[in-house]
Amino acid sequence: MSRFQKPAAAAPVAPVRPHVVSAHGREVRDDYSWIKAGNWREVLDDPGALPADVRAYIEAENAHGEAVMAGTTDLRRGLVEEMRGRMKEDDSSVPEPDGPFAYFTRYREGGEHPLVCRIPRDGGEEAILLDGDALSEGHGYFAFGDIAHTRDHARLAWCCDTEGSESYVVRIRELTSGVELEDRLEHVAGGLVWSADGRALYYVERDENHRPARVRRHLLGTPQEADVLVYAEQDPGWFVNLAETRSRDFGVIGLGDHETSEAWLLDLNDPEATPRLVAKRENQVRYDVEQRGDALIILTNADGAEDFKLVTAPLSEPSRANWRDLVPYRPGVMILSHAAFAGHLARLEREDAHPRIVLLDLATGEEHAIRFEEEAFSLAMRAGAEYDTTRLRFVYSSLTTPGETYDYDMASRERTLRKRQEVPSGHDPAAYVTRRLFATAPDGDRVPISLLARKDTPRDGSAPALLYGYGSYGIAMPASFRTNILSLVDRGFVFAIAHIRGGTEKGWAWYTGGKREKKVNTFQDFVACAETLIEEDYTRSGRIVAHGGSAGGMLMGAVANMAPDLFAGIVAEVPFVDVLNTMLDADLPLTPPEWPEWGNPIESAEAFDVILSYSPYDNVQPQAYPAILAMGGLTDPRVTYWEPTKWVARLRATMTGGGPVVLHMNMGAGHGGASGRFKHLEEVALGYAFALAAVAERG
Repeated sequence: MSRFQKPAAAAPVAPVRPHVVSAHGREVRDDYSWIKAGNWREVLDDPGALPADVRAYIEAENAHGEAVMAGTTDLRRGLVEEMRGRMKEDDSSVPEPDGPFAYFTRYREGGEHPLVCRIPRDGGEEAILLDGDALSEGHGYFAFGDIAHTRDHARLAWCCDTEGSESYVVRIRELTSGVELEDRLEHVAGGLVWSADGRALYYVERDENHRPARVRRHLLGTPQEADVLVYAEQDPGWFVNLAETRSRDFGVIGLGDHETSEAWLLDLNDPEATPRLVAKRENQVRYDVEQRGDALIILTNADGAEDFKLVTAPLSEPSRANWRDLVPYRPGVMILSHAAFAGHLARLEREDAHPRIVLLDLATGEEHAIRFEEEAFSLAMRAGAEYDTTRLRFVYSSLTTPGETYDYDMASRERTLRKRQEVPSGHDPAAYVTRRLFATAPDGDRVPISLLARKDTPRDGSAPALLYGYGSYGIAMPASFRTNILSLVDRGFVFAIAHIRGGTEKGWAWYTGGKREKKVNTFQDFVACAETLIEEDYTRSGRIVAHGGSAGGMLMGAVANMAPDLFAGIVAEVPFVDVLNTMLDADLPLTPPEWPEWGNPIESAEAFDVILSYSPYDNVQPQAYPAILAMGGLTDPRVTYWEPTKWVARLRATMTGGGPVVLHMNMGAGHGGASGRFKHLEEVALGYAFALAAVAERG
């Protein structure tokens, strides 16, 4: 079995350059603050601008990591081949009808990037509109962003990111000739919406701190400098996004942080339109807008509707005073999203961690739900491009069942299978078992766990386990089909998802019970899930590998500090571990918008103390740690490269045993890691090989 290697050269030692952070009469020492480059904004756009001393240290860490993992080279290569074998290389999406055409994406066999295509709606020759493989040539990183066609299907606006920093360049293509117009828009966050006549394109622009802050209107054939400012958000804690109502009558400028939102309507039929406010922002009131005729249908938590309700409002006077309940608030039933059609309203909701789609006939008031039988499953609603239709698309899967795409007729209730995910190397759902367990948290709350294992995996505590968690921002982790994880499950691992507080698996209160002063619940829930797997004889202490990314990486750092003996290893992808220092820097892209999630330690001594009490970087202890793999991206604007780097430096300088501690920094990627579907598998394989080696070290 592959194990960690002991490199001939000693592990890198980061220079100690003490820096003291002072606030509210408190002082916190940071020996590695120098790793954060003073020119970090420039580095996001040009990785070559990274200061030489920082680059040298990161490259030394990368080299050390490769040396530690040298004994897993063949294993990683085999894992990539396995995972690639489960991937249909020439896969394609189900074409989405829109007027005379149907649009879809597909891959060519061996291709890294998608092709954006269309065919005549009733059948005919395919046209490749964008070739991701060709467009990516010459770029170490390439990813498409938003793509939008005009209503007459004559032009396509598309954008791409070639650094991993999520700052996009927009181009416009004539679809008949394939010719790219001279128009070029830079520093774009996304949100591409065409005017009704196709002569103007609305988009969201980033500010100097890399935040999506403004909406502009670009008139075709004019320079970007002439673009009209349509909306500018003045609060640095609020992000701006732009979408389109399903009727295509309005653009919706959505504004918000993690607790409060506001929306403005933009008449797409008026080339000189100015935004019109729906309802002014009120603290901790959230709402999302859809439109049907002369009415708005609004999803909101107003009036104490903690798990949300649906209301209507007249389009002419949509302020809060005119909101009327359409689907009243029901405690414990969380409405996640809604889509308005000409004759129906579809909503996706969740109750006790189980999703369902409910359809309302707007003429008769009759509603019904689409039901499923499995114990734990995932459900995604795809409303599609067309408004005047009875067709709704959804995707169903479970931990054992590959994804199935259905078209559902909301009037006749007929369900048509359009695609079943193929696993070319073979997959037998009957060979696996999925379970829904519950852990008991220290305060008595029941924490759901979704579990996958082979039927022949012994339930005697001998199996290793990979326990995944996130637990922030109200994001729920779906119990969906994952082909990659089968590489561990088929090697005897139990795979489990901890649906911990900070997510919304059990409603909005499940989210608020794991944020700010209650953040410790997230970590304790995860530890309780690990202990439950042990108590139920799925695994034993020291045989569990914990896995999480981004805010889930913060979870990884916290549980490594709290309960190191439980885990054989920790795989932390783009881990948000330097929480206090990041929340104290108001210039960073995500800091002001993140204060509602974590608290503002600049203004509040209480928030400072709460964050300091759990921030993984600040709570590294002189104790033995499990094996830890920290993965980052140099141009990541969300979890900046210095967070995992500083964490590794402090761990190695402080820990009294255990390990190894390994940093893998992708020098040409951002928050999502390597671009390209096959290159991404190499990073997945690294994490899995690390997990296998960590368990092997424990015996």
